[in-house]
Amino acid sequence: MQIEKNKSLRNFNTFGIDCAAKYFISINSQSELIEALQSSIHSNLFILGGGSNLLLTKDVDALVLHINLKGIELVNETKHHAYLKVNAGENWHEFVQYCIHNDYGGIENLSLIPGNVGTAPIQNIGAYGVELKDVFVNCSALEIETLKKEEFSNSDCKFGYRNSIFKNEAKGKYIITDVTFKLTKEEHNKSISYGAIKDELTKNSIKEPSISDISKAVISIRESKLPDPKKLGNSGSFFKNPIISDLEFKSFIEKFPNAPFYKISETAYKIPAGWLIEKSGFKGKKYGDAGVHEKQALVLVNYDNATGKELWNLALKIQAKVKEDFNLTIEPEVNVI
Repeated sequence: MQIEKNKSLRNFNTFGIDCAAKYFISINSQSELIEALQSSIHSNLFILGGGSNLLLTKDVDALVLHINLKGIELVNETKHHAYLKVNAGENWHEFVQYCIHNDYGGIENLSLIPGNVGTAPIQNIGAYGVELKDVFVNCSALEIETLKKEEFSNSDCKFGYRNSIFKNEAKGKYIITDVTFKLTKEEHNKSISYGAIKDELTKNSIKEPSISDISKAVISIRESKLPDPKKLGNSGSFFKNPIISDLEFKSFIEKFPNAPFYKISETAYKIPAGWLIEKSGFKGKKYGDAGVHEKQALVLVNYDNATGKELWNLALKIQAKVKEDFNLTIEPEVNVI
């Protein structure tokens, strides 16, 4: 186990923010994880996965543990399903492609989402009509204080929209080490009702899509809208789509009859945050090296050497203007440190 001091985190966060970790350890095994947690310098701890859901506004005065646990294991198989146990450090998109290559269905709609497998349950990642909770069986997590390993079932995780127990009462108490998924074999439950996917498949004259076709459609859609973090620093969608009650929706739609929306239950509606931000005048705007992407207003970008504080100040400015214009509050999807 190697401990590094004053380690730059520029290459460990997709915004490319050059903040430093006081101490840094890359965790490559569970024994290393336990050893690190038993060390005398771990009293202040920061857990780092793929760095794709993170905005650093300052140096991290803590021991940063970069979870780099690798491995994919088929732990059970039935006629219709495959159960895969995946270690937390596996890249999410590479895992999706592994599943498609092996004809395991269920997460093809989640192609090209940045980040690692271990952080996916925290956020309950989702896209194009599919969420992680739809295929999640359980995850193993190490309790930091006791070093005891616990298992969290789907119901234990209390999944919600971009939310879970790990963002609430269990926040900062556990380190997820692996996740088990239940995926389909051959007879896949394909989710292609989302308009953009339908359009992409139609454009390519695909009437009976395979899970590979769906993945390729999603990748094409995302690449047309979202910048590659390797080329332009970003964390994907910076804000959550606000969910409002039916009463709030009636008032909102009366004032803005052309606004897009999604009815998600009998009493709740989702309003696209990207539309709100665009209508508030921020799409494509630059403020120094911090800006809003020209193709997708939901994405904040680091054009060169923006600081985390500059990006956060821009986010606060956007929040305030959306509140002023629409009387709706948009919350960050990323973790701001």
